[in-house]
Amino acid sequence: MFDFFNWESMIDKKYILGEIPSNKEIYKKTFNIAWPSAMEAIALALIGAVDMMMVGNLGANSIASVGITNQPKFLILAPILALNIAVTVLVSRRKGENNKDSANSYLKTALCTSFLLTIILSSSAIIFAKEILTFAGANKDYIDLGIAYFRIIMIGNLFYSVALTISAAQRGVGQTKVSLKINLVANIVNLILNAILINGLFGFPRLEVIGAAIATSIGNFVALLVGIKSLFNEDSFLNVKIHRKWFSFEALNDLSKLASASIFEQLFLRVGFLMYSKGVAGLGTTEFAAHQVVMNVMHITFALGDGLSIATSSLVGQSLGSNRSDLAIIHGKVSQRIGMVIAFFACLFTIVFKNEILSFFTNDTNVIKTAFMPMMILSSCILFQIPQVITVGSLRGAGDVKFVATLMLISVAIIRPGLTYILCYPFNMGLIGAWLSVLLDQLTRNVISSIRFKQAKWIKIEV
Repeated sequence: MFDFFNWESMIDKKYILGEIPSNKEIYKKTFNIAWPSAMEAIALALIGAVDMMMVGNLGANSIASVGITNQPKFLILAPILALNIAVTVLVSRRKGENNKDSANSYLKTALCTSFLLTIILSSSAIIFAKEILTFAGANKDYIDLGIAYFRIIMIGNLFYSVALTISAAQRGVGQTKVSLKINLVANIVNLILNAILINGLFGFPRLEVIGAAIATSIGNFVALLVGIKSLFNEDSFLNVKIHRKWFSFEALNDLSKLASASIFEQLFLRVGFLMYSKGVAGLGTTEFAAHQVVMNVMHITFALGDGLSIATSSLVGQSLGSNRSDLAIIHGKVSQRIGMVIAFFACLFTIVFKNEILSFFTNDTNVIKTAFMPMMILSSCILFQIPQVITVGSLRGAGDVKFVATLMLISVAIIRPGLTYILCYPFNMGLIGAWLSVLLDQLTRNVISSIRFKQAKWIKIEV
């Protein structure tokens, strides 16, 4: 059994290029980068989850009004997220090469690009908020509340997007504690202001859902300030003082090559998730509220794998940058092994404590009752979700973004929404059918990404 966790069992001898560190050193390095990434990913997931938890007691309409904005918000963010994937890949490679000047050129160019893109995208979202949420499936019970919430968080998105780009660059050089700090600050501010503004404490007006939106936006602004401060540390690999030019067309060209493939991945992801959410929204307000509660639990479990995925992307990129493809393979497989263990315990936890978890989000008995079976299906999803997220992170870190984009097209943009409509409506399985489609989606991604990783074609990609 223990051989399963030894690096000797993870790589064919033909791939070994030099001396391999001990198992203890490999796992220690992975943990040192992964635990802040995992905490950061959980912090990101909690930004939305905290809003959901704290408006949960206001009723199904409030839960639905917050939940309906999730996929449109991430669809608006898709170009920024694609840019950030390119930033992490390129910065991690330059870190492996110890090329500070080039890494900081990518950072500055990405920050300028992220800022300009966000102004255009967020402004468009604010103007067309009603049309966007109507298309997303919002109904008359909560659409007006959803529009108000969406417009305010889009203002906060101006700060959030640039902070995400800083985090992506810091992760590329392995400074996951910096990106963790950025997102923890956002959560702490959001949590405190949520309590005050939602409930009207200390003389502030009771703003309920609107208060949650304002708290999130302020939290994003404070997080940006923390992120900017991290770029003026003279001892850091990333320091805006190192490279004088704030914009480089050469750097933009390199970023665009990777981001152009990643944008398709993000668009396939977000359009697929949006169509999936739209299909569930048609089931009714209570069903959609229950679905949003379970989705927030899924986002938190996803974050456990995403933290390891982020760390793996950095380690794989740095290993390939230093011409050690053997270490890239080993780091990828070590993270997968850790992910399998985490997935098992996360699955067990959601089964045993499902009632307590649901009660954190709402006290509406109808919503809790409707969410019960989807929670059971989610526990099975976790077993495939966490390992596949880590494997996909390895492929991203190597620059295999075209393959990842194709995988997301097949699994998320076609299988998940297509099965959702078939199972929910013609087969009349309702919310249970929607979650069975998620299970098949996760299983498909796990199998296909694992095959791709084993083929090891990704170790030959030049970026």
